[in-house]
Amino acid sequence: MTKTIAVSNEKGGVAKTTTALSLGAALAELGNRVLLIDLDAQANLTLALGMEPGEAELTSSNIMLDNELISRVMRKTEIDNLDLIPSSSRIETSEQFLPVRTNYTTILQRAIQSSSLPHDYIILDCPPALGAITRNALAAANLLLIPTQAEYFSAYALRNMMALIRRTREMDNPNLSYRILVTMLDRRNRTHRNIHEQLRATFGTGVFNTVIELDTKLRESPIAGQPITHYKTAARGSTQYRVLAQELMEYAKETENQQTTG
Repeated sequence: MTKTIAVSNEKGGVAKTTTALSLGAALAELGNRVLLIDLDAQANLTLALGMEPGEAELTSSNIMLDNELISRVMRKTEIDNLDLIPSSSRIETSEQFLPVRTNYTTILQRAIQSSSLPHDYIILDCPPALGAITRNALAAANLLLIPTQAEYFSAYALRNMMALIRRTREMDNPNLSYRILVTMLDRRNRTHRNIHEQLRATFGTGVFNTVIELDTKLRESPIAGQPITHYKTAARGSTQYRVLAQELMEYAKETENQQTTG
């Protein structure tokens, strides 16, 4: 059964795209077939895999605005088991045009459900805003992964994310669950440590055990057009995203078992 994961936080600069890319590559490395869908007009995920956003004839905006089939938009990457649906600036127009349509929040959900995709995981890289695109991603997802820096503004932005989760559960996707991923953690920084502890105290099992610490190699890898696991295979960031992939696979197995026994 394909698991769909939305990676979202309305606060920018929290390693959202880095997480979508690095987690996707780590899952692929473990033998899973992974599809990355870039839903951000900045197309950073597309760029980070060495593709020019303007070069693709079909992008995620064609799925959202023109009901294009996912299989026609999908492109292979140079990494085994990893496919990409690229993005371009055109997807910004979705925020304007989608809300006038009926059932506009479930366009992506229906597109995924109507495609018999061979993937084990679909990872949706959302824009840093809680508009029509992000609402579509949450409606389509089994799990919302929220990258959160251990800093005040990033943690504060979780309030709006929680409100959107409640709204999505009520209207489009009653089974949506979430996990918070603490990113860019500096263990030497007391504020970082305190906020990390507060997040654990507040959200309990809603926080991944794995944390992603500061690592300059994570910033370099998109420039090289490669995920961290390929760019510097022994880097701390590579190891931590591999651990995250393992934790995510265990979580997916548990939830699948609960569904079959329930």
